[in-house]
Amino acid sequence: MILASLVDASRMQFALTAMFHWIFVPLTLGLGFIVAFMETKYYCFAKHDGAELSAEALFWRRMARFWSTIFAINFAIGVATGIILEFEFGTNWSNYSWFVGDIFGAPLAIEGIFAFFMESTFFALMYFGWDKVSKKFHLAATWLTAIGANVSAIWILTANAWMQHPVGMRFNPETARSEMVDFWQIVFSPVAMSKLSHTVTSAFMLASVVVIGISCWYLLKKREGDFAKKSIKVAAVFGLISSILLASSGDKSAYTIAKTQPMKLAAMEGLYRGGNGAPLSAIGLLDCSKKFDDTKDPFLFNIKIPKMLSLMANRESDSFVPGIYDIIEGGYKYKDINGNEKTALSFEERVINGRVAIKALELYKVSKGMGDTAKTAAVGKVLQDNFENFGYGYLNKPEQIVPHVGLCYYSFRIMVTLGGYFILFFIIFLLLLRADKRGGKPFEQRRVWLWIAIISVPLVYICSQCGWIVAEVGRQPWTIQNLLPVQASVSGVSSSNVYTTLIIFFVLFTSLLIAELMIMFSQIRKGPEQSNKL
Repeated sequence: MILASLVDASRMQFALTAMFHWIFVPLTLGLGFIVAFMETKYYCFAKHDGAELSAEALFWRRMARFWSTIFAINFAIGVATGIILEFEFGTNWSNYSWFVGDIFGAPLAIEGIFAFFMESTFFALMYFGWDKVSKKFHLAATWLTAIGANVSAIWILTANAWMQHPVGMRFNPETARSEMVDFWQIVFSPVAMSKLSHTVTSAFMLASVVVIGISCWYLLKKREGDFAKKSIKVAAVFGLISSILLASSGDKSAYTIAKTQPMKLAAMEGLYRGGNGAPLSAIGLLDCSKKFDDTKDPFLFNIKIPKMLSLMANRESDSFVPGIYDIIEGGYKYKDINGNEKTALSFEERVINGRVAIKALELYKVSKGMGDTAKTAAVGKVLQDNFENFGYGYLNKPEQIVPHVGLCYYSFRIMVTLGGYFILFFIIFLLLLRADKRGGKPFEQRRVWLWIAIISVPLVYICSQCGWIVAEVGRQPWTIQNLLPVQASVSGVSSSNVYTTLIIFFVLFTSLLIAELMIMFSQIRKGPEQSNKL
């Protein structure tokens, strides 16, 4: 009971920090490129012989400086929350850090040494270097800031993808640690590639919606009309491209999940019993009274798209997709992410293999200490043969490997619905701007759409957070898929200490969020003229 309390507290603290962190990060990932594009336009219109700047050049300079200010506000808070996240691996998840530190630490170190320093250095030049360095050098600094922010994201997402699909490693029984054997396999694994493309494009979409929302506020206030319309146009084009790429990467992400984390897919679909030609649940209402071990229908009602889940998961409309019970019972045939055909083990078989591996590790240490090389080699082979199910040795009940179905199911549908909404959102705003330019109704007079844009800002954040809920809640109980469950990953600290810091972090992060919003709203109210005077 104490352990469970500690696990829950550690998970809550990490989730809190991660969710606050992701409020600020996606805006900087996308806004950096929007600012870089605007400054490029300024550079192209500017005269570089010391002559007075043209009206067009000054216009794009105002835009770039204003949006770089919004970037800077979010960048500062994002850095602060990100540092706390990395510290939590050592404070609350020390067993995890010990087990995979040699692997997990590598991308984090690269992120810190290269991406973070690159991003921070050029950010200082971007924000403070106006009129202090040449236009060309400042433009390069802005582009490198945007690139650096996304390079930083690459390594963080690579580390996260490895936790979801551990590859390029071997377990060293002498140290009881996992060691990296193929760095590039980790970086270029299918899960890492799909996670990177899906997460980054979602950040681009979010930044575009925020820019449009702020710009529409100016139009409602009858301020900065040309500035707002040009900002909307740039953001809508960037957002439309990003959202289309997001939909494509989402399909790829679902495919990799089906191959590497079938239980996550089953939870996302509320699929307790699978089958051939499995349908996709389009709209459904789960029965909250449904328990793991009963035979009740999990849905009160469910509108399905025939065979779509099989097509999405396996690229074959009549293929078999396992449900929760199928994964627990095992025995079905499937193809892994490399196309190899396998037979799924049952939960009981995986638990047996996992306990064999844990016992073999204990015997390895004993025989190694006694100098019995023959027995050491024998138990070492047993360990390696059963290591892929190592984490199951810490589990007792099959329901332990089932994530929260309701949370995964609804979060996934909110994410997908809002993702589709934003594709239409960008298209409509581009069409409205085009109509305005051709002599139709002025865009600033379309008050309903201006309010829709403002309301869409919190919606895009909800969409983004739901994506992470699906990704992280859906893989529970694993910190490392199949190898290390959460109860074996925590530190040996008291749960009361973790809950205390949880409360402190909540107060701190809430205060930071309020301060950030106050600063950003103040800057928005001042408008681009003030940014141009910085």
